[in-house]
Amino acid sequence: MPHLQRLRADHADALMRFERENREFFARSIPDRGDSYFAEFAARHAALLDEQDTGVCHFHVLVDDTGTVLGRFNLIDVEDGQAVLGFRVAERATGRGTATHGVGRILVAARDDYGLRRLVADAALDNAGSRAVLRKTGFVPTGEEVMLNGRPGLRHVRDLNTHP
Repeated sequence: MPHLQRLRADHADALMRFERENREFFARSIPDRGDSYFAEFAARHAALLDEQDTGVCHFHVLVDDTGTVLGRFNLIDVEDGQAVLGFRVAERATGRGTATHGVGRILVAARDDYGLRRLVADAALDNAGSRAVLRKTGFVPTGEEVMLNGRPGLRHVRDLNTHP
């Protein structure tokens, strides 16, 4: 069973592999990060860790028993007991409950480790997989329409006062 881990400096190499191996897969549904992301990866990773230290974001990786990154699960814009959830899963791990497992683990961490009471997540209308994961993990569409990189989407919320 994969393990959710708070992002650390020693995740850098595995995270870089994850991003490189899945670059084309991710680009099918979200804008590509661009070559500069990879060229400046070490500095970006360090900046994420610095940002995490401030408490406004909590970054996580889902890793298998070998340390291979299967997904990223992030809580950003933490404020007043609320945060925004974002996640992405490796192509080879899709369709096997990996995203649902990771979101379930981040719900527990958000509530128990970070004291959050509510999460918000946006999903593109044409991203049936992400919308299904949100639904399976107790997120409810608010009816609020959002634009995600030029694509229409819906906002979802999850009250963490109920058990994930």
